[in-house]
Amino acid sequence: MKSILEKLKESPLVFDGAMGTMIYERGVFINTCYDELCLSKPDLILEIHRDYVEAGADVLETNTFGANRVKLKGFGLVDKIKDINSQAVSLAKEAAENNCYVAGAMGPCVSSDQQIDDIGTDVVSEAFKEQATILVEAGADFIHLESFSRLDELLLAIDAVAQTGLDISASFSVNEEGVAHDGKHIKDYSRALELHAHVDIVGINCGMGPAGAYDALKTVIPICSKPVVVMPNAGLPRDIGGRVIYLTSPEYFMKYAKRFIQLGARGIGGCCGTTPEHINKAVKGIRNLSEVKQYKNIKVKTSSDVPVGALPAVPLELKSPFSAKLARGEMVTSIEVLPPKSMDITKTLEKIKYCYDKGADAVNMPDGPRASARLSNMMTGVTIQNQTGIEVIPHFCCRDRNIMGMQGDIMAGFAAGIKNLLCVTGDPPNIGDYPEMSGVFDLDSIGLVQMVNNLNHGFDLGGHPISPSTAIVIGVAANPCAVDLPREINRFVQKVEAGAEYAITQPVFDAEALIEFMEKIDAKNQAIPIIAGVWPMTSYKNAQFMATEVPGVVVPQSLLERMSKCTSKEDNIKTGIEIARETCEKIKSSVQGFQVSAPFENVVTALKVLGLD
Repeated sequence: MKSILEKLKESPLVFDGAMGTMIYERGVFINTCYDELCLSKPDLILEIHRDYVEAGADVLETNTFGANRVKLKGFGLVDKIKDINSQAVSLAKEAAENNCYVAGAMGPCVSSDQQIDDIGTDVVSEAFKEQATILVEAGADFIHLESFSRLDELLLAIDAVAQTGLDISASFSVNEEGVAHDGKHIKDYSRALELHAHVDIVGINCGMGPAGAYDALKTVIPICSKPVVVMPNAGLPRDIGGRVIYLTSPEYFMKYAKRFIQLGARGIGGCCGTTPEHINKAVKGIRNLSEVKQYKNIKVKTSSDVPVGALPAVPLELKSPFSAKLARGEMVTSIEVLPPKSMDITKTLEKIKYCYDKGADAVNMPDGPRASARLSNMMTGVTIQNQTGIEVIPHFCCRDRNIMGMQGDIMAGFAAGIKNLLCVTGDPPNIGDYPEMSGVFDLDSIGLVQMVNNLNHGFDLGGHPISPSTAIVIGVAANPCAVDLPREINRFVQKVEAGAEYAITQPVFDAEALIEFMEKIDAKNQAIPIIAGVWPMTSYKNAQFMATEVPGVVVPQSLLERMSKCTSKEDNIKTGIEIARETCEKIKSSVQGFQVSAPFENVVTALKVLGLD
């Protein structure tokens, strides 16, 4: 196996969850030395490890959190220190079966009410060195220092463990205000670990639930260039509307696991209160994220590869009326309308015909939005174009078909009259109506753009010539408010290099963020026409949903407050339209058009935003 550090740099990993919680649930009293159970109840510890392996964990921590000389002394077990640590590694490795990394877990020697001087610096240092040496000799893959709330002790532990030569993960605990038990701030810990030569991985664990850990992670990520692992508790009690609610469900944990990865964490796991079910949900939640998924490579063909006699790629201005306006630098308008859930598309056709009559250039139609089951947007789009005359821009996502099926549908759609595609990776299935459904994801949006571009140049996915070639207008998505903006810009550049001809953004509520994004794109010399996504909010509740539940969307607090002051349904709609129009006015000189979503399929609202109704 590659080293843990190499693996984390390649792809995020899932660590296991709580050991103490699982031991307690199996009826072991808390006044027991849980580390010693590796000797007296090895089958119990092995079973817990295996439960986490079955849940999908990539990393198992040994049951040795308190198995140092200082802590074991209180149980009269100092003479068992080597046996406990060695057996702990053996049990974890047996459960791992060479498919998981085994982390030698080490916790603090100093209790919360003590100082290092109360025990002695030399004593503490030797205790860490002794335990780490045993864990290394027993076969641990790396050392995981966790739950440290005193920076001086953590640094002492790092120096002691560094003598073993293994990779070191150093994890600390802070409260929801970002302050550790020693009074130092999360920034102090982050900077110290970033600068320490022997720290390979920086971690945050315990002390807070997923929401608090997310806020903490936002502070750590900009400071640390090293891989960051976050392992929160299952959840802490919160006052919600006067009620004390424990946000501990595996589903809640999964939601934040995805956010951790999207924010830039390279590893996630669980601390107190988490179980194999939490870890399993986290695994399912992140497995199809573009930050985790490994995609097939599509070789890019260019015009120089076209055989003699074959038709050259069709230029943008000749592909469709919509693309012709883009090529001329004119403003374009599109209304986003969802494909229907039933086979009766009469009402959808009426709405779209109304948009066409009012002067909209195109209709944008998602592909199974939020992983929900609806009519095929490609087939619906063909019917719409034939019966209304408006151009349809179907989203085409990578979730539901392998690369052969994708190519077949793209070519068939073009043959039936679909000239525009918005190439997107697609929402993971687990966020939708069928959470146990698996996604395909042979490609991400970059690979999909490469495939369509090759078809436009007369090549199929196997590199074989096709004639005639397609002439599809290639659109892509962009997120100006992405948490990891450098990554988003890098992916945007890759999409342009793969053949993207224009982009539609996520709904824009922060005009300055969009302008800043476009400036960064311009600096990369990769500018293509940008169409701003616009969402007219319909209520304060709707605004909150956009702010908290839709990935990649940022709603400024000022807009939330403005929507919260609306007193009627009519006032909500009116204010939402006003905000959307104000946003359009601020950015119109920077973009080449607007795509306005029709909230709850109300196209009149969308048309009012564009001034077409």
